[in-house]
Amino acid sequence: MAAYNEEEIIEEKIQSILSSDYPLSKLNIFIGSDNSTDNTNEIIKRYAQNHSQIKFFPFYSRQGKPNIINQLSDKSDDEIFILTDANVIFDQYTVIELVKPFTNTEIGLVDSRMINKGLQKDGISVQEKTYISREVNIKNLEGLLWGSMMGPFGGCFAIRKSLFEKVPATYLVDDFYINMKVLEKGKKAINNIHAKVYEDVSNNLSDEFRRKIRIATGNFQNLLTFSKLLNPRYKALAFSFLSHKVIRWFGPLLFAFIIIANIILMHQNLFYKAFFYLIIMIIIIPIIDFLLRKLKIHIIILRFVTHFVTMNVALFIGMIKFLKGVKSNVWQPTKRNQAK
Repeated sequence: MAAYNEEEIIEEKIQSILSSDYPLSKLNIFIGSDNSTDNTNEIIKRYAQNHSQIKFFPFYSRQGKPNIINQLSDKSDDEIFILTDANVIFDQYTVIELVKPFTNTEIGLVDSRMINKGLQKDGISVQEKTYISREVNIKNLEGLLWGSMMGPFGGCFAIRKSLFEKVPATYLVDDFYINMKVLEKGKKAINNIHAKVYEDVSNNLSDEFRRKIRIATGNFQNLLTFSKLLNPRYKALAFSFLSHKVIRWFGPLLFAFIIIANIILMHQNLFYKAFFYLIIMIIIIPIIDFLLRKLKIHIIILRFVTHFVTMNVALFIGMIKFLKGVKSNVWQPTKRNQAK
């Protein structure tokens, strides 16, 4: 686990691990502090003094989560790694459920089931939870059908150490890179819906917008790296990669082509003219929603449209940032406990 300025949540996270039903004698907890400037280090040190399972490694320059995890991986000889974020809370069975599927030697990576808390109507938490829940369902089915789950959520997943590969220094989406390396080696990646973890879902649109830009930029880094897996000879893996991820990543360009084509055709018949006005309405709705939000009026269905449009804009910006080049994978985490 990498941690950066997590004083609000790190104690609850450590407690959730220590309260696991999994035998503590078989657990080693490696925590790297990414040059934290708050009380994160003091809290971790206090727990490390009282629990021999906790191995604490403070780093004194900001390096980004993937680079911290890369260095921690060298310090462990354990057969199974569980990679987890500081703000993702375990229940008592999380570790057991993550480890259980590895009795099947074909399985290389196991994702958890993210359960969101802290839903509020004044932001995008309801919309973000709906999106995440849908993603969890799709990934679970991909794993059940073909063992080709398209990336864990990153907040908590387990992997065989023998399959773990260090993430390149400037890559922004480490969990997807690690997952695709497992699939590239012919092993299976699945989601275990019984391995439950809890996270405060993002509610702030501007924070989530910046996060989605970072993720989108990282997505295109991974596309460049794993484009060969789109070859039809990879069958179910290629289908999952193309249909679930790649088409979505190019969504903004596809929408632009649809709009241009519709403008050209709108004078041909009533259907295209009606569709053109529908597109205009979709573009205008986020503006209406913004104005209503200023008046403390929150209409959930309008916010869904705002969420959809905004996240596709983030995808487009991420594409541009990727084309310009990425020099660092250090980022500012979203605010913790947004419901408070």
